[in-house]
Amino acid sequence: MRLLKYLLTGILFGIVMTKSEAISWFRIQEMFRFQSFHMYGIIGVAVVAGVLMHLWIKRGGLKNSNGEAIQFADKPKTYMASLLGGTLFGLGWAMTGACPGPLYTLVGHGYWIILVVIASALFGTFVYGLLRSKLPH
Repeated sequence: MRLLKYLLTGILFGIVMTKSEAISWFRIQEMFRFQSFHMYGIIGVAVVAGVLMHLWIKRGGLKNSNGEAIQFADKPKTYMASLLGGTLFGLGWAMTGACPGPLYTLVGHGYWIILVVIASALFGTFVYGLLRSKLPH
């Protein structure tokens, strides 16, 4: 019963991704070819919502689902790491035509080939874990 809220949040996320067409490879390719504002609008709304949520959590002293206070740690600004990571992230996104967020939504829609993308993402995460100490942070 405790995990029900996460399941319902995931279902709602999948519905929003489907209805907004964020799972469409066509919309993603349009974005990378600068042919449409659609995906940039979705990303812009997500960024603004993230900033507002961040401020709300910080100023409101909100707690996580375990009742603990949410803490934000300052991180050093490493622009090279952001540039390298963002480039790899964008290349993977453009090559697969799949936004990383709704990958499981695509599986739910019956696009089984996306399991290859999920496996590749998990493998990339594993490799990152192996190389983490050697990468700029």
